[in-house]
Amino acid sequence: MQRKAYVPGVAALLAALLAGCTGGSEGGATADDSNPGQPGVATEAAEPGKYRTLPEPCGAVGNKTLDALLPGIEEITDEEQREKAYAGEPTLAYDTDRKVGCRWKVESAEATDHLFVDFERVVSYDGSVSDDNEAEQLFAKQVEAADLPEPVVSGPEESGSASDSPSGSPSSSAGESGEPAGGAGGTPSTSSSSSPSGSGSSLDTTPAEVQPRLLDDLGDEAFVDDALGDSGSTAERRTVTVAFRTSNVMVTIEYAEQSATLGVVPDSEEMQDMARKLASQLADSLGG
Repeated sequence: MQRKAYVPGVAALLAALLAGCTGGSEGGATADDSNPGQPGVATEAAEPGKYRTLPEPCGAVGNKTLDALLPGIEEITDEEQREKAYAGEPTLAYDTDRKVGCRWKVESAEATDHLFVDFERVVSYDGSVSDDNEAEQLFAKQVEAADLPEPVVSGPEESGSASDSPSGSPSSSAGESGEPAGGAGGTPSTSSSSSPSGSGSSLDTTPAEVQPRLLDDLGDEAFVDDALGDSGSTAERRTVTVAFRTSNVMVTIEYAEQSATLGVVPDSEEMQDMARKLASQLADSLGG
């Protein structure tokens, strides 16, 4: 009889506890019923990025574009070697859905040209931060690392004059490598092949249109950098970098040229123009 009396007592206790929980849910807050923004309440996850995959990097640059960027390809007489030059060399990638790249290097009678293309798809691991916002933060760090100089603003009557740039622009913001010319190189694009590298006069006449700068016509945000330096030999090497972000994908292009002729400096304006054209093509292919 004691066992029979004990069981109803336990049932009554459970019933009381359940009643208390039910009453609490009516007057209190739970993760499912409470108002948005309350502490301890589940919030809606941030939007995923637009892109879920990346393109095949070595196939992202067409042969005609490679002909323009790497003119030595057309000088290769061996068909097998020429095809190998077009194919490029993929960079080592552990997750091709997150980061891929490709490199090309071609020598010609005039110069040695290098091209590197890198794609990175950004994924946020914070449920409250979208992939796009995460990519935006990472790209901001990339811009900061580029250490771009302050933009040069010319008067209306001087907007087309390269020699009228304010004195505080190119030389005051030398590139992070420590080269005297900073990002834009040491010579004007109109006479880069004949001007001596590192001369003070050439620094002061660097055209504003070829200085390292932010770009407003490429992806969601973009910049171009331009560095002139030697590669351990007597010939100088110019490296133009164009980087842009579209949604949660960041793309970086590095285009470098080292002249085979002593005293000839690769042309900044021409190299920037070709690198920016390639960047526009890649942005279009991404749908950006």
